[in-house]
Amino acid sequence: MPATLSTVAYIGATILFILSLGGLSNPESSRRGNLYGMIGMTIAVLATVLGPHVTATGYPWIVGALLVGAAIGLYAARVVKMTQMPELVALMHSLVGLAAVLIGYANYIDPAATAHFQGAEKTIHELEIYIGVLIGAVTFSGSLIAFGKLSARITGRPVLILARHWLNLAGLLGVIYSGGWFINTQALAEGMTPLVIMTVIALLFGIHMVMAIGGADMPVVVSMLNSYSGWAAAATGFMLNNDLLIVTGALVGSSGAILSYIMCRAMNRNFVSVIAGGFGTGGGAPAAAGGAAPAGEVHAISAPETAELLRNAKNVIVVPGYGMAVAQAQHTVYEITKFLRDKRLNVRFGIHPVAGRMPGHMNVLLAEARVPYDIVHEMDEINADFPDTDVAMVIGANDIVNPAAQEDPTSPIAGMPVLEVWKAKTVVVMKRSMASGYAGVDNPLFYKDNTRMLFGDAKKMLDEVLVALRA
Repeated sequence: MPATLSTVAYIGATILFILSLGGLSNPESSRRGNLYGMIGMTIAVLATVLGPHVTATGYPWIVGALLVGAAIGLYAARVVKMTQMPELVALMHSLVGLAAVLIGYANYIDPAATAHFQGAEKTIHELEIYIGVLIGAVTFSGSLIAFGKLSARITGRPVLILARHWLNLAGLLGVIYSGGWFINTQALAEGMTPLVIMTVIALLFGIHMVMAIGGADMPVVVSMLNSYSGWAAAATGFMLNNDLLIVTGALVGSSGAILSYIMCRAMNRNFVSVIAGGFGTGGGAPAAAGGAAPAGEVHAISAPETAELLRNAKNVIVVPGYGMAVAQAQHTVYEITKFLRDKRLNVRFGIHPVAGRMPGHMNVLLAEARVPYDIVHEMDEINADFPDTDVAMVIGANDIVNPAAQEDPTSPIAGMPVLEVWKAKTVVVMKRSMASGYAGVDNPLFYKDNTRMLFGDAKKMLDEVLVALRA
């Protein structure tokens, strides 16, 4: 393929990527957005493989890599559950970071890639390599730790090392010093030493950074790592002189940064404070383990009683959380919603921006269950309607409906915007037990006079509610 045709293909792929991001901004157009992204990536891969920079000797390696990658991707698509998507996304981010590190080292070692650079060009190219490896290493190790936290292989509690901020400062100074050393080296062997030192520091920083972040901030971490992976891809594009990688990486990096900012606003959190160390103890320990339980008595309710409440209601708001995802209860939720709407009840859904473990997690689950898009509302759109709501059904959510965020200034989640479900006439909270949420914070909602606790597996309890409704 001639270089001009390859450039035209890259421009087409870039346009499709932009259209893809635009489509993903709305649930109704998300399928079209995904389709644009797949077509754009296909064009990008073909234009690169068939472009002037790939020779015939490289085709067997490329085809082999494509087959292996496609097989892994198909396997993951078939076996990974929706509840495992956040950790899968984190794992994918780690691969982008690893690719940036490996490409940086390969580009530095390859004499053909750097022989034609002289003077300022050589300095700029080495700076591209250094920054690319730095971002890639932080993304790689940080994403692996995020994967471990999200999959419960590593504790969700923030692990705070003594004098951690001084350690971060020392690491930053080490990276800057190594960078100056690297840029001023002449021989390849001499330059490898500062590059390796910086890589080790970056890997340790990625581990330290995410380990210090608590469970409640993990959705922001996933978004942040998405941004890092984009900048790592952009740095790789500079190293390889590939315009499409630069543009695509910049799109991913900037969109991830914007999403992180939006989510921090939704949690009333400062982005820097999230990186410096999260809040909460994570792990979902029983409430008593985190200190004195809120005063009050818990009012239990049965599935038939819940069905009777719903049957007599006029306005119902459903608030899904990670517990619904774990129980795979979204399809039963849809059946209950359909039944109630057929009976002329006004049923809507309230979605918190950080519900679940990943941005948009609940929206995807509800879309999978065919819940109509027009009855799924964001927190800001629906919060004012709770006082006029007869029944608010909280399915496996905890931190995002915690009134302590507004009522207790000493709470670790004080100031975090939450869904004000306690203002409804009756609140039905579905949980397996009285354990705290992912942030490890007690929830006084459970003890309010208008709250009823429906204990048990969400799927099983909802099935019983549906049977009772149809009886």
